[in-house]
Amino acid sequence: MDHEPAFFETSPKPGVVGMPLNRVDGRDKVMGKAKYSAEYPLPGLVYGVLKTSAIAKGRVQSIDTSLAMKEPGVLQILTHLNLPKLAKTPNDPEGKKAIGAPMGFLPLTSDVIYYAGQPVALVVADTFERATQAAALIRVNYAAEAPIAAYTDKRAQIFNPEKIQDGKADGYTRRGDARAALAGAPIKMTAVYTHAINHHNPMEPGATTAIWEAPDRVTVYESTQGVTRTQKALSAYLGLPQDQVRVITKFLGGGFGCKGSCWPHTVLTVQAAKMVGRPVKLVLTRPQQFTSMGHREDQTQTLTLGASKEGKLLALIHEKTSTTSPWDNYAEANSKIINLLYECPTFESHYELGRANVMTSTFTRAPGEAPGSFAIESSMDDLAYQLGIDPIEIRLRNYAEKDPSTGQPWSSKSLRQCYARGAELFGWSKRNPKAGVTKNGRLLVGYGMATASYPVHNSQGTARVRLYADGHAVVQAGATDLGTGTYTVMTQVAADSLGLAPDKIRFELGDTKLPTAPNSGGSVAAGTVSSSVYMAAQDVWERLTKMAIKDPKSPLFKAKAEDVAMENGRLQLKKDASKGEDFKALMKRAGIDDIEGSGQGKYGSGYEAGQSAANASDAHKDEAGKHSMHSFGAHFCEVQVDPDLGTVRVTRWVSVHGAGRILNAKTARSQIIGGSIFGIGAALMEATARDPHYARYTNADLGDYHIPVNADIPDMTVEFIDEHDPYINAMGVKGIGEISMVGVSAAVANAVFHATGKRVRDLPITPDKILGTKSA
Repeated sequence: MDHEPAFFETSPKPGVVGMPLNRVDGRDKVMGKAKYSAEYPLPGLVYGVLKTSAIAKGRVQSIDTSLAMKEPGVLQILTHLNLPKLAKTPNDPEGKKAIGAPMGFLPLTSDVIYYAGQPVALVVADTFERATQAAALIRVNYAAEAPIAAYTDKRAQIFNPEKIQDGKADGYTRRGDARAALAGAPIKMTAVYTHAINHHNPMEPGATTAIWEAPDRVTVYESTQGVTRTQKALSAYLGLPQDQVRVITKFLGGGFGCKGSCWPHTVLTVQAAKMVGRPVKLVLTRPQQFTSMGHREDQTQTLTLGASKEGKLLALIHEKTSTTSPWDNYAEANSKIINLLYECPTFESHYELGRANVMTSTFTRAPGEAPGSFAIESSMDDLAYQLGIDPIEIRLRNYAEKDPSTGQPWSSKSLRQCYARGAELFGWSKRNPKAGVTKNGRLLVGYGMATASYPVHNSQGTARVRLYADGHAVVQAGATDLGTGTYTVMTQVAADSLGLAPDKIRFELGDTKLPTAPNSGGSVAAGTVSSSVYMAAQDVWERLTKMAIKDPKSPLFKAKAEDVAMENGRLQLKKDASKGEDFKALMKRAGIDDIEGSGQGKYGSGYEAGQSAANASDAHKDEAGKHSMHSFGAHFCEVQVDPDLGTVRVTRWVSVHGAGRILNAKTARSQIIGGSIFGIGAALMEATARDPHYARYTNADLGDYHIPVNADIPDMTVEFIDEHDPYINAMGVKGIGEISMVGVSAAVANAVFHATGKRVRDLPITPDKILGTKSA
């Protein structure tokens, strides 16, 4: 259906949508029936194992595979000497654009080594153990060169990526004259913030199982956040039409951004499967996960603000430098949240990159907004303390009634309510405003808070609904469930849209044979896919209504389509509910077993309940583009700090968010808890150490890369503000996967300052920094 139906109200009426429905896929996961990408027992399956480089820069002088090839069960060893030529690679700008990947280099295409852990060979054998043994027997001689480990190295090439992309660009974002405003500001503050390298570390590592069903047709079971994006990339690599590349991801063991792109190990596995003529499975080891699927880059931010004596912002100047790979220009856009979070008449930002011998960085939960919020929210607290103003009050004095970065009104904003409700739940009024004086025995106690915001990204997708005369329905969309509950919430949306019980719905996802959907990332999936499902259901009801009003035996015969409504699976007149019939009776009389509808959901196509979609096309669609679309929220944190050991423990947590319509109270709460834990990890413990001399990671495992465990996290209180947004999409859903992490590190850092009187601006906040930081 390429148009919106003209006679149904937007979004399903209250029913199971919003309720804390248990996960529909939960039993299969508990019983071990849920198949992940490395769990398909295909006939003739063989195993791939990567051999990776021991140096970070140089060339492969020679590679000896003779001993490895003599091992029993070894079928093939791929190196740069025998890798089949691909139709396109990201090694050149044209290929990179066609593939749509953030990484601009495919290993095994030359003898050049760019980073430690770069694949130099792929062994295929009949068992995993034999492939592993053979990989260990490969002998590689290198011509090593001294690598550059980070942008902080004096040898690193520091450059402005915008100047490279457009010679006329100066690399600055400017709104007003921030330098002049700063010069005249009574209050001036400059602070430098650093953020360690973070790795995503999902429970399920990167995994690919590939089988060629014909010389020109391949199926790939892939650990990916987007089957459609992976299909497009593999199609470009292989030079095949997209419909000859099938990608399947029925279950995903976490992603957080690292599975949002098509990475080299996937392409190499597909090539290996074709070379050996058998299905090949490759699963990254945990150390390989650190060098194969990106990371959050190490970065430094300098934030300067100017303010009045009353705490009103007058100028914001933001500068950032981070590390990138030898071939890419990827950098998190930290300045966006700084430019829009608070009312400020002037703004300026600038960023630079430093090339180093590292794998390219990539999207990591709330890319840009998470580290950007750490800088602005810490600085806002500093301003509040300097002026003797409550941290919430300083934010209210700078509350943005419209988007400062564009001048557009918000499509909806409930941030004031988030502050108020969060403060009430947390007991903020009991906070002693003086830092370093609240104690629990010998432990220092601190209260901190921070603002959260994340944009509603523009995306679109499609869905298909097939309603059967026996009262059940099959609903399909090529979406991905990262483990956050997509199966469940789409079942709820379909149930209410069709007037059926949830157990009468079967929702299918994770296959490129299904209608296309966007990646599960950037908080787009919930809003886009739910709106697609809803619109597809409306297409079904439109078709059924047309049948009814043409059927002389129907109580709705000759009724006007716009006068007919659907209530609990029944078509009836809006003004006289007694005149109508169940869809099953209508379909049985017509002699049809099923009826199918399709629909497209996209952002910027919402409209007021009760208004016809036809009018919405003329009115609200135009209005949607004139609004700034964001979610907002607030985190409140209590910490206890041991003054002798420097240890920090989060002891209480409250999060309140205004994020449009919430599809499932239980899974949404879990999303916020998960994102908050992710942020607490970044705040207090997560850091990947890269050796400055060898550019190798020294803690590339879960024994030394510390992440929070249950003992590190208290019970968390999560609430949502009931928020209606008429502009964002047909379901009024904004998405919450990213906002759950934005502001978390700042809330922790602000609580640490309140507890100790010491400001730590270097993440993570480890004991050495607590003990060694001077008072701010």
